Amino acid sequence: MSTDPENHLARQVGRRRTFAIISHPDAGKTTLTEKLLLFSGAIQIAGSVRARKASRHATSDWMEIEKQRGISVASSVMQMEYRDCVINLLDTPGHQDFSEDTYRVLTAVDAALMVIDAANGVEPQTRRLLQVCRARNTPILTFVNKMDREVRDPLVLMDEIERELGMIVVPFSWPVGMGKVFHGVVDVRAQQMRVFSPGADRYQHDSEIMRGLDDPACAERFGAPYEQARHEVDLVREASPTFDREAFLAGRQTPMFFGSAINNFGVHEVLDALVELAPSPGARPSLQRDVKPEEPKFTGVVFKIQANMDPAHRDRIAFVRVASGHFERGMRMKVVRSGKELRPNSVVSFLSQRRELLDEAFAGDIIGIPNHGVLQLGDTLTEGEALQFTGLPFFAPEMFRSIEVADPLRSKQLRAGLTQLGEEGAIQVFRPLVGSMLLLGAVGQLQFEVVAHRLAHEYGVKARIAPCRFQLARWVTCDDTKELQRFIDANAHRVAVDAVDAPTILVEFAPELRAIESNWPQIKFHAMREHAGLVFQHQA
Repeated sequence: MSTDPENHLARQVGRRRTFAIISHPDAGKTTLTEKLLLFSGAIQIAGSVRARKASRHATSDWMEIEKQRGISVASSVMQMEYRDCVINLLDTPGHQDFSEDTYRVLTAVDAALMVIDAANGVEPQTRRLLQVCRARNTPILTFVNKMDREVRDPLVLMDEIERELGMIVVPFSWPVGMGKVFHGVVDVRAQQMRVFSPGADRYQHDSEIMRGLDDPACAERFGAPYEQARHEVDLVREASPTFDREAFLAGRQTPMFFGSAINNFGVHEVLDALVELAPSPGARPSLQRDVKPEEPKFTGVVFKIQANMDPAHRDRIAFVRVASGHFERGMRMKVVRSGKELRPNSVVSFLSQRRELLDEAFAGDIIGIPNHGVLQLGDTLTEGEALQFTGLPFFAPEMFRSIEVADPLRSKQLRAGLTQLGEEGAIQVFRPLVGSMLLLGAVGQLQFEVVAHRLAHEYGVKARIAPCRFQLARWVTCDDTKELQRFIDANAHRVAVDAVDAPTILVEFAPELRAIESNWPQIKFHAMREHAGLVFQHQA
């Protein structure tokens, strides 16, 4: 190890790979996450996402409701080491009702691994997530999953990905057959074939490789599917451009891999590609300046808060993406928004719910800071410099419900639970200026169900969630504070404040909102805001 602090810091940053796994629900994203952990040696046996009655569950699905339903409803963070690289892997919820959580996670990563169901191709949630990645020029690797089933033609899939997502696809591997006659994949660059054998939940080291695509033994052993694959490989090699790393890093090219995550097949190639192709941490924009990862001073941003990862201790963990410098346990850091000083001694790294005390971290790492309400989503942490990192989105809800407690004696617990769930972004909580009933705002119905479940199981509160007359919300700002107050007073019956006390107008119909806008020309109405910094984007 170098004794030069600058060289040591640069080397540690260069070892980091921080990426998110994204997909439409049921494409196999959480299964692939599990197998990446298995192949890196982080776990010894993979949990089953499907076997809901079994005692094992996916490492990344730790909430009780996730284990019951076999779905991911919260993003989870896992760190592992592979080939001298430190990999920070973020598994995101595929369900569109939890897309806000996914969007915020995508602000904390340097690359994304897109999982495509080979039977269904590009699906709606895949398109939405890709739009977010494209807006940030996030490099994307593509894994076409479930090749052991009856799926679509790989040439059709490749064409669809290019057409739908507006990216040039460069196949790194190509399937030999599919479904019952799926025999393996051809490594397009190395000109060799990895033979498929159905896997188990343990890592198998003895994968068979046949060298040379013109080997008569391959044609004799695998017959027509092999001959077809060989012709297709020749076709795509001629038609596809060569891999261009700069185009990949700019989000214009995506390397494509085929496999079957449930059978451990194709996972090794993806893990190798992440280490070899995905970028190490880069500069991150703040309102004041771009922050480079190799700067000696520590900076970081809170992109996620999770309550009750350990229900027995009522804990709240702030997930912080380290943007620069060297974090050391016990160091002093400043919360820029509030000016408060933190000196955390129990900072942790993650393998989903399992944690380990952390002594140090570098740019690209995700660290967990236990706190009781000191940190909010979007908070910037520094060693003293006044910085505000940007880009953490909150979107105006599309559905509303009123909520009240079944037992009036539990009202305090209801408010405490909703405050914490609102601060972590699981739901948006609004306090109307008139009346005492709280309102919930969400992207989709499943969010309300998850909140009711978590209130009952984590806070001991049975809540009644009922329909609400409001259909639209917009945050309101004005350059003239007196005019803003006059607007709030005049519309007190339909104004509420959210988790960070940002004033919000709630309306029943879109024409009502348009009428209000025309009557108050100085007021700005926003469909999206960035947390903590309260940077609003105008969108009526």
